[in-house]
Formats: sequence, C-alpha cells, structure tokens
Amino acid sequence: MAKNSIFFINGQEYSPKKPLIIAELGTSHGLDPVKASELVDAAAESGANCIKFQMVFANEILHPNTGIVELPGGSIPLYDRFKQLEAPLSFYAEMKERVEKSGLVFLCTPFGMRSARELKSLNPACIKIASPELNYTKLLEEISLYDLPVLLSSGVSRLADIEAALDILLSNFTPERKAETKNTICLLHCVTSYPAPETDYNLSVLKNLSRIFGLPAGISDHSLDPVLVPALALSQGACVIEKHFCLSRDDPGLDDPIALPPKDFEKMCSAVRKFESYDEEKIIGELSGEYGKDLIEKILGDGIKRLAPSEENNYSRTNRSVHALREIKEGETITAEMIASLRTEKILRPGLPPSFEKLLPGLRARQDIPNGEGIRWEDLF
Repeated sequence: MAKNSIFFINGQEYSPKKPLIIAELGTSHGLDPVKASELVDAAAESGANCIKFQMVFANEILHPNTGIVELPGGSIPLYDRFKQLEAPLSFYAEMKERVEKSGLVFLCTPFGMRSARELKSLNPACIKIASPELNYTKLLEEISLYDLPVLLSSGVSRLADIEAALDILLSNFTPERKAETKNTICLLHCVTSYPAPETDYNLSVLKNLSRIFGLPAGISDHSLDPVLVPALALSQGACVIEKHFCLSRDDPGLDDPIALPPKDFEKMCSAVRKFESYDEEKIIGELSGEYGKDLIEKILGDGIKRLAPSEENNYSRTNRSVHALREIKEGETITAEMIASLRTEKILRPGLPPSFEKLLPGLRARQDIPNGEGIRWEDLF
C-alpha cells in the first residue's frame, strides 16, 4: 500500500483497506444533549468509527447582514439560526466523553479563533477544517500551532487554494517535521453543494490530489445515494469517508434533508466494509454491473481538479473574504477591529481574500463602505 494512502490518528492507521468512517452530526442535535447522545449511539450502531460535531459561534462565520440563505431544508436567516446553535464548551466536553467511551474518534470543526481555542482545550485527537475555511488564513495559522492531525476539506476550491492552505498548515514545521506530518494531514475531496449530484464528484481526482501533494486523500460526500460515491472513492484510494448522519430526514437540523438516516448509513458502512477488501477493478466492475457503466464512468470523471458545476457559483461566496464589521466612512483609517474574514453567501458582495486582512489596517477608505459588505482594493487608498 502506498505510504501516502495512510492517515494516522493517535497511532491508529486508516487506509482504503480500513477507512475512517465519519458520521457528520453537524448541528442536527439542536443543542439537546439527549438527542445528541441518541445520534452518537445510532451512528456507532450503524458502523461509524468517528463522530463529528461543529462548534458554532455565529459571528465567526457570517455577518448579521448576510440575510436569507438557501439550505437543504429551505430558506432561512442563517446568522440568526447559527446564534440559536451556540453551545457552551461543556456541551462538547460531554459529547467528547460519550464518543470516546464508545471507542470512537471525536471530531469537531471550528470556524474561528474562539472555537479553535475552545476545541483545543478539550485535547481532541484530530481537527477538521471545513471547505469554506480552506482559505481562512488566520484560522489555518492558529491550527498550524496545535500539532494535531488535520482533515482538510477541499470543496469550492482550486489547486492553488489547496496549496496555499497546506503551506500555512506546515509553516511552523522544520523539513523533518513536515515529512513526519505527511500522514497526519488528509485532504477530503468535496463538492460544496447540498445535495451534490453524484456525477459532479470526479472521483479519480483523489489519486491526483494524493500524488500532487503527497498526502492521503478521502471524501466528504454530500450526495444522496448511500453507496455510490463512498464505494467508488475507496477504489480511488480514499482512507476517510464522511457522510452527514441524522435520525430522520424530516428532523429540523440544517443538513438533515441530505443526511443519511441510520438504515442508509448502515447500508453505506456495510458496502464500504465489503469493498475495502476488493481491488480497484473489482469495485468498479461490481458497481458498473449494479448501476450501469456509463454512470460509474461519469462519477469517476477525468481526474482534473476543478470547481464542480453545482458549486461554481459558490466560489468566493461560500468561502471567506474580508468584510466590514460596521459602516466605514470615506476617509476613515481602517483598524483591525473594523474588519473580519467571513463567508459572504449570496446577498453581500465578496471582498479581498483573507490573506490580505492583516495588510488593511492603516489604509484609508476611498469611499463609504457599507456595514457587512466585502472590502475591495477600489475601496481603499
């Protein structure tokens, strides 16, 4: 087995022959510890060996003026919904204890400095960076200090974006330490669309991502079929498979309409455990017989990393850019407290990439910059 197809967490080895299967609970628990515990137990019984949460603080993710955002469950004022989903650190500590007592890996996604530092205080075995934060320079710099295994989702990104993120994550390491770290950073190929069409996945890109960056690769799957993308990802060397998990698609969680309920998640896990003993040709052959050769070829794609059709319009909007935290008047000098790198979404205009955030304090506004809008070079002098 190729060295760069193996991912390590706490000395445990995950590979296409024994992948890490992540049940992404997200915020489907609604802050209810009883429901969260039910989700953890159901995911474990369905075959997951890793349970993932999201540590949400609304102002780390969006501006209050973001407005209505279209999600799988409908159009909602997303900032307000995120505010309702803010939990104390004790909630995540309790969930981590329950997950680890079940013999599973606890995983959580931070979205900014506060959530990253609070998560670090829990001594997690691993940390996950969501696709929209792949270009969030400050968060990557913070996590680079933690010396933890990292799962880096790469939806709504281009090769140059991934390269820049990895440069930051490895920036504090010596060449020797970088070499050691190659198996503790895993790239998760992802399509940032909810749900994502199976035919957008271009799964043969997994091999190319692994070759280009010398890292293990996996899949974060937002498609609806429980078997197609996860099983085919195995054939392309995936050592990690992530799927959203719910108790019912009728539940009110943000991602529940595109998540797998227990029976479907169990079906996925059973297929993965079956196919992990197969070689590439045998996996593709069996799936082609069941689903049709043409569909399988479309899902495998050409292996060239590009924005998928269903996520193209999200580029520069789902991921981060620099926004004004209040109205900035013409002639005012920019300070660090006036700006933040946030997800833009659909109403506000995108600003400069987060890598420029630290360069803006001291510059002046050429014109009025409305509260919440992205800050562009033409707004400054």
